[in-house]
Amino acid sequence: MSQIVFDYTKQDAAGACSTAFAWAKTPAVLTPTERNRLAERAAALLQKHNAVLVAHYYVDGALQDLALATGGVVADSLEMARFGRDHGAQTLVVAGVRFMGETAKILSPEKRVLMPDLEATCSLDLGCPADDFAAFCDAHPDRQVVVYANTSAAVKARADWMVTSSCALEIVSDLHARGQKILWAPDRHLGRYIQEQTGADMLMWNGACIVHDEFKGLELDLLRKEHPGAMILVHPESPKSVVELADVVGSTSALIKAVVEGAAQEYIVATDNGILHRMRQLAPGKTLIEAPTAGSSATCKSCAHCPWMAMNGLANLVDCLESGTPEIHVDEAIRVKAQGCITRMLDFVAARKTAAGGMTPGIGAA
Repeated sequence: MSQIVFDYTKQDAAGACSTAFAWAKTPAVLTPTERNRLAERAAALLQKHNAVLVAHYYVDGALQDLALATGGVVADSLEMARFGRDHGAQTLVVAGVRFMGETAKILSPEKRVLMPDLEATCSLDLGCPADDFAAFCDAHPDRQVVVYANTSAAVKARADWMVTSSCALEIVSDLHARGQKILWAPDRHLGRYIQEQTGADMLMWNGACIVHDEFKGLELDLLRKEHPGAMILVHPESPKSVVELADVVGSTSALIKAVVEGAAQEYIVATDNGILHRMRQLAPGKTLIEAPTAGSSATCKSCAHCPWMAMNGLANLVDCLESGTPEIHVDEAIRVKAQGCITRMLDFVAARKTAAGGMTPGIGAA
């Protein structure tokens, strides 16, 4: 089946996905003394305000460590959403990017949701404006609308299903088995991978992650020849030439599980390098190698680390806990509409995970 891509063309660094402001706001490098002081202050503030820290695998390792040390979680976006919804704390502090904070608020409207910096966003989110997406949906009313988590609340409000990389394949497979045609947004690489695996009829938005889109199959093949015993782990947001070289293709949690349970000594990892922190903790003694984003002529600004994830730091975390800002707000009409597609996903995954035996300890939904 051929792939059809809706030609939305605002993915260049000069347009809707400019990262210039994100890089300018990357937190200053801290000394070990400063990191310890700020971590202690943040822990005290979390306790004082009955707050819990929900951190993504891609943020700074100090934030990941703080989340685990204070009863929070380090996870992929699926488990972040579920954890925030089910946790008893009345304040959720989301260390990640804006769509993750919005998802937390959509599922827990009665809770206060804070983020270290509301300008920490995502190229996939920026590259899928709600009005343009609504027009795309209106033009194809016969299709089930399936959107990736990396989208705004307004885009989710138009969707039948939200998916993450850890459950997208299962959900699309189920829809395809029931004869449904899919309208998919926004990541074209993940969409292509799912279409190839399932054979589903998928009409796709033309979006890409500025981090994963930079991985190069040619350079990865050269690196593999230097490390013939290494397993290659690839996130499905990567280009086809990279995915085709993978031993394991999967979500962040699935890639961590592959390192923890794998028999190899070396692993070449093609996803945001923030994940290496948790991999090293869960699989000490194994060698982790970053997949190449390009050769000597590389021009990317993000390379293998999201500039918006990098905006999360201990200093602005402390500031947000002290001030109670910035806070995530979602228009109630949008929130109610968006909640349906997220809840549908969580219910689907809960049923499948129960049947399959549950979660992977220390990792989450793999």
